[in-house]
Amino acid sequence: MATPQIDNLNVVPFVSVDNMMKLVLTIGVETVICGIAEQIESDFKRWESFDKTARIASHSKEGVIELMPTSDGEVYGFKYVNGHPKNTKEGLQTVTAFGLLADVDTGYPVLLSEMTILTALRTAAMSAVAAKYLAPKGAKVMAMIGNGAQCEFQALAFKTICGIDTVRLFDIDPVATDKAVLNLQKSGLTVIRTHSHQECVTGADIITTCTADKQYATILTDNMVGSGVHINAIGGDCPGKTELHKDILLRSDVFVEFPPQTRVEGEIQQLDEDHPVTELWKVINGDENGRTSEQQITLFDSVGFAIEDFSALRYLLNAIKGSNFYDELDMIADPDEPRDLFGMVQRAKANL
Repeated sequence: MATPQIDNLNVVPFVSVDNMMKLVLTIGVETVICGIAEQIESDFKRWESFDKTARIASHSKEGVIELMPTSDGEVYGFKYVNGHPKNTKEGLQTVTAFGLLADVDTGYPVLLSEMTILTALRTAAMSAVAAKYLAPKGAKVMAMIGNGAQCEFQALAFKTICGIDTVRLFDIDPVATDKAVLNLQKSGLTVIRTHSHQECVTGADIITTCTADKQYATILTDNMVGSGVHINAIGGDCPGKTELHKDILLRSDVFVEFPPQTRVEGEIQQLDEDHPVTELWKVINGDENGRTSEQQITLFDSVGFAIEDFSALRYLLNAIKGSNFYDELDMIADPDEPRDLFGMVQRAKANL
């Protein structure tokens, strides 16, 4: 893949939250999700060309701060991200993030961006890409348990990429469901408010779980899950945080991004280390089977992986070209003589 090109090596394009919102609204939320999904599929097809490492995490009682790096040998990327479920009660975001792309040949950064909004878009895109290969044919109804910040993005991604026409909503906080119903009222989806986990999943072809609390939880019990469904489990994303009863995992064919990370952070942290899972990139490449029968329960145990963020940033870098939706940051020192950094600092006195 070609190294990103910028006109001036001494400034770095920066996409702020304000510009990200303007870009997304100008292009369209669903169009952006589709674009990121296409980039993710393209990058997953060349999975073996990437450096791969489980994210570097600093855990605390209240949450986690993580660094997620990768490189394809030509472009390097990383994301800084936190996850603090208690933040919502304080009027703060559970997840905040920023990310960077750099040219491997020079080490110069070529993009810096907010990734709080971009992560929500790429998480939804990743879920829909997985469902494209794993969900039952003709799936039309999705249950969405957990109606927080990710809810609407997931609903729109599944509508646009997978063809669902109905979303059933449940959250233990009815205010969160009120918010989701309002935000989705002009989405083209039939939106149904439900009043329990069991009611929410009734009649659903796809079940998405996306709750925030950092605890071993049982959002879905075994008796709630019938044959033939696809489960999109995206809430469990760190040690000590799960959403599904262990018996559901034992009945399902489990698909993951990067096993060394998922076994520590995902739903499968509940299972033995040798429990078989299938890497999603192999399904996308046709090397492994995805859904093979109408009765099969497929489960995408998604914790998020650095290559997905790399894909989102690659999409963004292309999307801002020729637009006004970024600022130029003076981040790179540019002395007249590369070895005379001190002299450059001294000469700046003239401008004080």
